[in-house]
Order: sequence, then C-alpha cells, then structure tokens
Amino acid sequence: MPIPKYDDLLNPVLQAIKKLGGSASIVELNDAVTKSLPLTEDEIAQPHSADDSQTELEYRLAWARTYLKKFGLLHNSERGVWIVTEKGKEVQAVDPREVKRHAFVTRSIRTKPGVTNQVVPLGTDSPEIAEALLEQTWKEALLATLRTLRPDAFERLCQRLLRESGFVEVKVTGRSGDGGIDGVGRVKIGGLLAFPVVFQCKRYQGSVGPGVVREFRGAMMGRADRGLIITTGTFSREARLEATRDGVPPIDLLDGEELMEKLKELRLGVSVRMIEEVAILPHWFADI
Repeated sequence: MPIPKYDDLLNPVLQAIKKLGGSASIVELNDAVTKSLPLTEDEIAQPHSADDSQTELEYRLAWARTYLKKFGLLHNSERGVWIVTEKGKEVQAVDPREVKRHAFVTRSIRTKPGVTNQVVPLGTDSPEIAEALLEQTWKEALLATLRTLRPDAFERLCQRLLRESGFVEVKVTGRSGDGGIDGVGRVKIGGLLAFPVVFQCKRYQGSVGPGVVREFRGAMMGRADRGLIITTGTFSREARLEATRDGVPPIDLLDGEELMEKLKELRLGVSVRMIEEVAILPHWFADI
C-alpha cells in the first residue's frame, strides 16, 4: 500500500499514543504507528527527500501530530514528549475532514462588493503550524551543516555531546578495522557507579540497517555491556528491533532527528533566542 497521507494517520497516531499510556516520545509513537500499518520495510525506510534525515512516513507523522495538537487532542512538552490532553482522552476517533477544516481560517476580503469571506489555508496564521514550519527550516539547515563535517570533526562533535550529557573519560579512538567502534566513555550514575559505553558515529544520509547494529555489537563484546550508535540518518525498523533484541547486550540508537534536538537542548552549535512577552495585569492594579 502507499504511505498514508497525514490526514489518514490522525487516528492511528491518536490510538497509538493511548495504547502507550497517554504519553510517548516521538520514537515510541512512530514505532507504534508503524507496526499498525501494513507497509513493507522499503516503504517504511523511504526518505522524505535526498537531503532529509526523516523518512517520508516520519515526515507525515510529524504533520499528523501537529494537526492533532492544533485540534486540541495532543500537546508536547519542551523535552519532546507528546501527551494526550483532557479533550483527547474523551475522543475515541476523529473525522479527518473536521480536523482539516479546523486548520483553515475565514478571512474578510474587501477586494470587491459582494465578496466578504474566503476560506484559505491556515499557514503561518496558526502558531502551531508556524512552529512546525520553523522547526523544519532550522533542522534542514542544521542537517546540511552536519553533513559537511569531516568524519573526524563529526566524531569530535559526538564526543562533546556525550561529555555535555554526563559521560566522563570520553575518548575517540577512530581506528579502522575496529568493528565500527569510534570511541568509548563512561556513564556515571549518582556520582557513585560508572559503566563503560562504546559508541559509533555515522555521518550518514540513508537508513542504517540491522547489519550495522549486529556488526557493532560483535565488536563491543568483551569491551562494554552497552553501546550507542549516533547517526545523521535514520534507523530501519529491523535495526531498532535488533538493537533491543532479548538475550544480547543492548544498543541505544540516536537518529538524526534526536541528534538535532539534543544539539539544540545543549546549545551546541545552535543558539535559541527567547522572545520576551509582556502582559499587563489589571487585577493587580485594582488590588492596590
């Protein structure tokens, strides 16, 4: 089947997040929706564009979340967790046509007599849609920058990201023929316990498959109990399943979308300007 359009994904997204307990990360939510769709692995991995870290399905799921947020059924926290609203808890399913109608506004047009109203796309008139468009723009620019980095520079960027995230003794090895291991670090828990983690940095444009995960796990055996693969691309569904397969050391995966969000959160190569909003409180003056 063809990849569903964003409006055909509205109900699958709503149903998936409810099954996940009313909240979910983007990765959890995307995986849950993907499992519910009769798509082939090639269709799931189809890129949105040649220069994009998102797959076409992920791109359409992002717009489905945005429209459900505009409709008042979902909202997202600053840490990227999506949550069902009180209104969303009461809704079992939506009419996609109603959701799309909600994403349109009526404008008064006075260009000629007799014409008073016209329905036009909501576009940047909506804070939610404007925010989504702005997010897409800065991510495209950041992704293009990341892909211009030399392999050793990308490894140093990952090293800095891990240090800023709480890793200690982070070293980049960069040795060839080492099964894809680019570095090692230690994660400290509560300032008391620490365990080693090996990592791999893939400045990649496509989808990382399960073979990469299996090869990396083979290289980390005997060196660390946990691994991390960081990429500017995406991970296929089989790669994610392989990373969490029972009976073998787990491997954490950080794809391009999550990498860019992490760089933004840590302000690494990304600056965020906050706009001051001033509001007058009449009741405060009334109580003087």
